[in-house]
Amino acid sequence: MSDYEYDLFVIGAGSGGTRAARVSAAHGAKVAVAEEYRVGGTCVIRGCVPKKLLVYGAHFAEDLRDANAFGWDVPAQCNFSWQRLRDNVLSEVDRINGAYTATLENHGVEIIHERATVTGPHSVKLASGREVTAERILIAVGARPAVPDCPGAEHGITSNEAFHLDAIPKRILIAGAGYIANEFAGVFHQFGAHVTLINRTDVILRGYDESIRDRLLQISMTKGIEFRFHAAFEGIEKGEDGCLTVRMSGHEPVTVDMVMFATGRVPNTDGLGLESAGVTLDDKGAVQVDDHAQSTCPSIYAVGDVTNRVQLTPVAIREGQAFADRTYGGKDVTIDYDCIPAAVFSHPPMAGVGMTEGEAKSKLGSVKVYLSDFRPMKNVLAGRNERALYKMICDDVTGRIVGLHMIGPDAPEILQAAAIAVKAGLTKDQFDQTVALHPTMAEELVLMK
Repeated sequence: MSDYEYDLFVIGAGSGGTRAARVSAAHGAKVAVAEEYRVGGTCVIRGCVPKKLLVYGAHFAEDLRDANAFGWDVPAQCNFSWQRLRDNVLSEVDRINGAYTATLENHGVEIIHERATVTGPHSVKLASGREVTAERILIAVGARPAVPDCPGAEHGITSNEAFHLDAIPKRILIAGAGYIANEFAGVFHQFGAHVTLINRTDVILRGYDESIRDRLLQISMTKGIEFRFHAAFEGIEKGEDGCLTVRMSGHEPVTVDMVMFATGRVPNTDGLGLESAGVTLDDKGAVQVDDHAQSTCPSIYAVGDVTNRVQLTPVAIREGQAFADRTYGGKDVTIDYDCIPAAVFSHPPMAGVGMTEGEAKSKLGSVKVYLSDFRPMKNVLAGRNERALYKMICDDVTGRIVGLHMIGPDAPEILQAAAIAVKAGLTKDQFDQTVALHPTMAEELVLMK
């Protein structure tokens, strides 16, 4: 008989926590998961899933304008109902939330709809006052949007609130230049808002290949999105008419109807009680873990965004799976964080895997870079001048592809398959030996010179 009520107690039912709980239970562990909000976490409830549905909706704005060239008589002014799209998206979120809940219950996981805090190496206290014990505790509480510390910050929203707006603002200022900022800039712009994006530096999408992010900046500015660089928040003032005037360094103030913060994400460890168990956090509040997801307290583990390693849903899922298989399935597995593909669902989308050109030159010294800069066939007939850009970076000595980056229609869909080849260490010559699939955009991958 165990000395504890549960073999595993998971705090947080997001992507990583749900996977860890389900698989651990399937291996025979007695598992409970506490979730104070809704099962599914950031990705399902207020992140990548509802955001991608908004991105789909936004793409119709350009598709409808282009339709005439393809023989479709579409009215010049099409009515758009934000409320209808919003409600349909939230209904889909409800459906997925139900599916996640059912999956956990079907595997025998006990779901506790309460906030839980750590009170010791093997104990957790629920909001109701009940205290439970577990042999192991898994922290999977994710992260939340960061809000700058400036006067009037309470007048702004984050990505969490963006899915519940009553209406699309006529003018919106977005603070930040990462993937969340650029994705919502594209969405709001396509829905008719004038978008101003401000950033403390002059670099958008830091960490992505320079050529690709520069192309997105060029296209975004051509579409009418306004960028203000070297602009740090100084304050927000709300007028009697409800409009917001934003003061920033280096620029004149700007008056808008809405301000959205997209300035990064902070691990959700505040008030979690981890210090009571001797769990060490880094300077950003993230749980420090080893290669086996174990914290400085041997009985407490952590996966996903709360560890601030790679804040991507598929990574959290893999970490949760590996934890369960290693701990309860007898499998010696660790996560390989090398060559993780990533995408930005901007307008147009961009995606990349492996090293950027700068990283490759720094690490390898000599590299060969291949480019394909072209106008997609659909854009040609539609009279749209927007160009796609594919970039392949190879080790000059071996010919191995060490980085692949692209921007253009369906870039993330194309990259997923190509990322397998990069991860497998294939060479440019092996790509060249593959017959092109014509006519497609993806064929550019095997035709680069």
